Amino acid sequence: MPLKHLAVPGSHDSFSFWVDEKAPVGPDQKAAVKHLAGLFRSLAKKVMKKWSMTQNLTFKEQLEAGIRYFDLRVSTKPGEPGNEIYFIHGLFGHRVWDGLVEIDTFLAAHSKEVVFLDFNHHYAMGEAHHLYLIAMLKKVFRHKLCKMDRVEEITLDYLWQKKFQVLVFYHHPSAGGCSYLWPGSKIPAPWANTTDAYKLIEFLETTLGERAKHGAFHVSQAILTPRVKTIVRGLIKGLRTHLVERNLPTIMSWVKAQKPGANGVNIITSDFVELVDFATTVIKLNNLLLPDKAIT
Repeated sequence: MPLKHLAVPGSHDSFSFWVDEKAPVGPDQKAAVKHLAGLFRSLAKKVMKKWSMTQNLTFKEQLEAGIRYFDLRVSTKPGEPGNEIYFIHGLFGHRVWDGLVEIDTFLAAHSKEVVFLDFNHHYAMGEAHHLYLIAMLKKVFRHKLCKMDRVEEITLDYLWQKKFQVLVFYHHPSAGGCSYLWPGSKIPAPWANTTDAYKLIEFLETTLGERAKHGAFHVSQAILTPRVKTIVRGLIKGLRTHLVERNLPTIMSWVKAQKPGANGVNIITSDFVELVDFATTVIKLNNLLLPDKAIT
């Protein structure tokens, strides 16, 4: 069965389990945020940390928990010499190289496991930086990189036979011509941009109904996005306590009611994947495709 018909658990802003409070505010932030951070420094960054971190588990821990799709946003540090690339969500995270090596180490120990790496936002990066990152992906994953093919052809059997373990999606023209980088159009991830769990579910249902029948995977972002007033109201509590935990039961009820397949869910992402047994819940949806067997 094509991977586009399977239910796959993913994490949102997968790298944000650690952010650097000592580094400057990232170029993904608006000028007003940078200005406030400059005025209040330590306090502003502590607040940003509470609202920038969407995961607690490291890449290794997420992989061990069953997460197989990673939402990745990257940036250079303005003013830093060289081409080093970092993960970013408001504040800078680890070096991309370190994260990729951690993922590759897991894959080397588990030869039948497959991951989706979705590089969907790039900040403060020129052509040289993109070439550096693309070369890094090749250097780290080598023969594990799955070359572009018809999405409908990508099954686990296909990947196992060719010893491919990594599908990289790269949302930038610099990826053009690289056979091992899939364009962003092959993995749409519509974003609800709401703090209301019921509006989120309505959006997820609508976009599933509009999902392309051929030629693409699909990401259902089962996440809520704070607005400025949300952050002000829950300034000290942070994203997890103020927004995620209290809405998770409603969101997980929707997840549990889904079915994979041609007209169903594919990849589902969540914040703080360890708060509930998110990965196992998503994986078990595949039981609905196997009426005479059970996935344990």
